[in-house]
Amino acid sequence: MLDSQTIATVKSTIPLLSATGPKLTAHFYDRMFTHHPELKYIFNMNNQRNGDQRQALFDAICAYVNNIENLAALLPAVERIAQKHTSYNIQPDQYDIVGSHLLATLDEMFSPSQEVLDAWGKAYGVLAKVFIQREAQIYQQSETDNGGWRNLRAFCIVKKQPQSDVICSLELAPVDGGQVVDFKPGQYLAVYIKHDSLEYQEIRQYSLTTAPNGKFYRIAVKREDQGKVSNYLHQQAQEGDVIYIAPPHGDFFLEAEAETPIALISAGVGQTPMLSMLHALHDSQHQAEIHWLHAAENGAVHAFAGEVADIAGRMPHLNRHIWYRQPGADDVEGRDYHRQGLMDLNALSDALSNPQMHYYFCGPVPFMQQVAKQLLAMGVEAERIHYECFGPHKVL
Repeated sequence: MLDSQTIATVKSTIPLLSATGPKLTAHFYDRMFTHHPELKYIFNMNNQRNGDQRQALFDAICAYVNNIENLAALLPAVERIAQKHTSYNIQPDQYDIVGSHLLATLDEMFSPSQEVLDAWGKAYGVLAKVFIQREAQIYQQSETDNGGWRNLRAFCIVKKQPQSDVICSLELAPVDGGQVVDFKPGQYLAVYIKHDSLEYQEIRQYSLTTAPNGKFYRIAVKREDQGKVSNYLHQQAQEGDVIYIAPPHGDFFLEAEAETPIALISAGVGQTPMLSMLHALHDSQHQAEIHWLHAAENGAVHAFAGEVADIAGRMPHLNRHIWYRQPGADDVEGRDYHRQGLMDLNALSDALSNPQMHYYFCGPVPFMQQVAKQLLAMGVEAERIHYECFGPHKVL
């Protein structure tokens, strides 16, 4: 635990941090990558270039400083980050690297007193210990569970299937022919890609899209215009290719009692974790009402439509609600979609007003912000709202 003087000294730097903003973390990352270029093989450099990772780290630093006297308030964030770290195979010695460059950044940017640097060193050490301990637990569980493993395992692409004009699915089976560890519906796989067309090893997280089956995993990949990995997986990866993946991770997953009403809300490729949840609800013969709400641009990019419709046909308690923002010429209202325009939950306020219902959603950040805003306006308590951000986390 930190002593009161250390806490007071760290908190005294809050105004300086606030005034500096993400320039602090930009300096930190530039410094760290200069001295340790090997870390570029771990970090998503796209998120460095667009500033998302720098903003996310700055937000995390501010959250820690503001809650340094109440670390329990940070536990949800710690779990989310620890899950991501273990998917990247982060090791304890790398915390020393981060810590040294964080302190050097503070020194170079602010020239504080040695007392301030020492206080920050102590504060960072406490937080690093929390992460290292939690990540050790995650690694241990991933390795010892049936079908589990530690670090990376070779998988073969046994099936590659287009699901829309922009999304394809990949079924992955272990090269060793063994069992694969179960996962919680909503979790993701970290896929490690090395190829001559890529400057660095690239690591990406893709949501699992089925219920656990012990035999194989299925992920779905949206092709992004500037996405190095997504374009590689769409255009170059073939059935029979071998890729390496870490065990399933993630803090966003379905937790529902049999009598809990569920709303699964998504837009675009954000439906992938929802799809895993839907399969799990189907396999468990969930008896409470379920609402599947999905928004897509049109039918050409609406993935897994037939799969969801097939599940709905076997689940009398499942109601589908599909929005197309701009339906195509071949899209038929009532058959392919139910409403045109952006998703408006007010149109379903009666159906979604069950005070026991839990809401899971994923999609582009602006979409999720609107969903959260609408749910809160409908009187839904925050503890019944669950969401996932692809990439660096953002608070809605």
